[in-house]
Amino acid sequence: MALTMLDKAVEKKDKSQWPAEIAAEFEREAKNPNPCVGSMLLSENERTRVWMIRLAPGERIGFHRHVLDYFWTSVSGGRGRQHVHDGTTVEYTYQPGETRHETYGAGQFKVHDLENLGDREMVFMTVEFKDSANKPMTLPAHVRASAAA
Repeated sequence: MALTMLDKAVEKKDKSQWPAEIAAEFEREAKNPNPCVGSMLLSENERTRVWMIRLAPGERIGFHRHVLDYFWTSVSGGRGRQHVHDGTTVEYTYQPGETRHETYGAGQFKVHDLENLGDREMVFMTVEFKDSANKPMTLPAHVRASAAA
């Protein structure tokens, strides 16, 4: 059975006000949606996009928008914090090999960031499926250029 984030136990959940710089970045993403759901696009074809996220301890990937069905796998395991578009801040522990599948209906999406709270590098792989209920968002040209190199 494919697990989703709804099946994952939250270690900490908070609805308090975000720091000003986080809130400002969230507002910028709302005005200019960020389709880059990873820090590096590894591969893309007519059906999928394959992304990697590598975060050093304390490093954070900024707000990005999920509109396509996808799954992620935690390669390294670790602890992370996310600020989510519903105003919550959540913390999770990820196990190596842990995988979650997410789906979105037409018009649905998720916006969040991810910060590495651990003391070692945290690595995720994400695979997006382009044949989802929502159309794929256009990627910036420099993202595709780095994937082709």
